Amino acid sequence: MRREILATVMATFILAGVFAVGWGLGRSGTSVAPISDAEAAGGIVQGPNVVAPDRYVYYPGTEELGAEEIRVTACGTGMPAARRGQAATCFLIETGNGDKFLFDIGTGSMANVAAMMIPYQYLDKVFLSHLHTDHMGDIDALWAGGWTSGRPNALRVWGPSGATPEMGTAYAMEHFLKFVNWDKVTREYKITPVAGGINVTEFDYRGVDQVVYDENGVVIKSYPAIHTGDGPVSFALEYAGLKVFFSGDTVPNKWFVEHARGADLAIHEAMMAPAQFAQFYNQPAQLAWRTCCEFHTSPQSFGKIMSEVRPRHAVAFHFFDEEGTRYAIYEGIRETYDGPLSMATDMMVWNVTRDGITERMAVSPDDAWSVPGTAEQPPPDKGKPNPMSDEMEAGRWLPAFRAQDAMLDEHMRKYKLEDQDWRPAMYKKIEALQK
Repeated sequence: MRREILATVMATFILAGVFAVGWGLGRSGTSVAPISDAEAAGGIVQGPNVVAPDRYVYYPGTEELGAEEIRVTACGTGMPAARRGQAATCFLIETGNGDKFLFDIGTGSMANVAAMMIPYQYLDKVFLSHLHTDHMGDIDALWAGGWTSGRPNALRVWGPSGATPEMGTAYAMEHFLKFVNWDKVTREYKITPVAGGINVTEFDYRGVDQVVYDENGVVIKSYPAIHTGDGPVSFALEYAGLKVFFSGDTVPNKWFVEHARGADLAIHEAMMAPAQFAQFYNQPAQLAWRTCCEFHTSPQSFGKIMSEVRPRHAVAFHFFDEEGTRYAIYEGIRETYDGPLSMATDMMVWNVTRDGITERMAVSPDDAWSVPGTAEQPPPDKGKPNPMSDEMEAGRWLPAFRAQDAMLDEHMRKYKLEDQDWRPAMYKKIEALQK
């Protein structure tokens, strides 16, 4: 069912976590009449072999953004504990100029990012709100997956400083590359070293309305957030007169309330209630209330924030979306907020224009292949030392290698790679080592 979450929708319309559309707002924000049964799925199909009219789902890669349009996709909306059905925090924001930005890259989210089937050369800009693993845990999957799938350049990461250097983004990325050193060294030799780098831009987490990115008509600003220690930030992305505000993890704070006023899309965490943490998440009672309300934002507080900020559309995230949780969270928000609202779940999509905001769900494959872009990845650097010792090289079993010669000969001819054929030298070396 179409998910247009609107101010006039009542709790009685909630069916299996999806808000049924009866009365609502059109794309311009004006009131529209109920949709007739014949058009409830998006419009009447005029024949047996014609393109269907505007539908209620988004098929990645099939719609070109308008020059003054923003598309936001929730690639992760959940919690630190791993779940197959809901990844940790990650929002993909695409702008009408072709730019794409990942805001956080939480654990498990890369499977959803990959399902968008965007060439990895365009998925090279990551903005981290803070350094908890449920907001950066899949940096390894993006780094290595993009590298092996053809990203031609280093990953670019923006993130806040910390109270001390070792609590900042630069330190985290430096030591991440140390953690994956074996991976990095071996891929640099076999693939290319270029795409294995990480270029870090660290900025002061205390900056208010601080410009951290300004390219091609897109401006991204940072604001302090209050979470479990100094360092977390919120972000605002501004493009074509539109603004998307992303809270990251935070308690209610003065900076969000002041600077998110009138945002087109205001994305803010709304934690599960203490009773839900205790019942479903197996947290002790003392931690359950503190998690919800000491270092996160409760549903009631989320609603109060949005009542003050009054965005065109509010988005609540950072809760496990299921039968045991979503209704109480929604009802808690509605105690203090009656405006347009989405209860975010993975693969929910919002298209933002001056005329309106449309919410849909993305329909995407579980087994998505990487999609080629326009740039080619450079080849390996010649002269790099081989990380494989002669002792290990001597263990190759040559009969199996020679069994593939005919297949490889055909591949070499087809792509004119004969000058890159490593087999003669390799066979000669292995035969010498095995004597």
